[in-house]
Amino acid sequence: MSQTPSSTPPDSIVYIVDDDEAVRDSLQWLLEANGFGARSFASAEDFLAMLRAGSGPAAVSCLVLDVRMPGMTGPELHDELVRSGYRLPLIFITGHGDVPMAVASMKKGAVDFLEKPFNDAQLCALVRQSLDSAGRAHEQGSAERAATERLERLTSRERQVLDLIVAGRLNKQIADDLGISIKTVEAHRANIMDKLDARTMADLMKTALRATGR
Repeated sequence: MSQTPSSTPPDSIVYIVDDDEAVRDSLQWLLEANGFGARSFASAEDFLAMLRAGSGPAAVSCLVLDVRMPGMTGPELHDELVRSGYRLPLIFITGHGDVPMAVASMKKGAVDFLEKPFNDAQLCALVRQSLDSAGRAHEQGSAERAATERLERLTSRERQVLDLIVAGRLNKQIADDLGISIKTVEAHRANIMDKLDARTMADLMKTALRATGR
């Protein structure tokens, strides 16, 4: 078993969903021994109940999920998560006969699958990769939300000017497009820079593009 300490955020968590208690306990012990936070569930239904009772999964998290379980199966849970808008990275644990189902789920966005019996180090590597991916997505989402909030400070005219700036129009062209003076365009640009906390044109462009998810 690998004992390399995890460099993942301390508030990240690995969810384990497996109907086999021995497997759940083993996986949780393995992950915690390698520095990951972990929480296990005996069924897909229990996991969904936890999500619906709260505000969703932890911001930086991933799911280790068995394919075959009584009641809702792993792929069925995956489908439900996708329908509900939960995009946490997902790793399937599968027996040999379940590989086609796992591959089909990968086409719907699952990160990977491990065939039983799997290598502990391989699982930990996939979990670390999944949490890193979730962390990057969370940071990007936070940056996009902050950019959107800053854009909401703009007046409708300032937003028009910003859209033209992003389109590469010069001050004179913007003035002609909007039927206003160049000095008015310059005043709008100064207000836009101030409201978006932008010191340079590069800062301005980054904020505008983040807010639109580009």
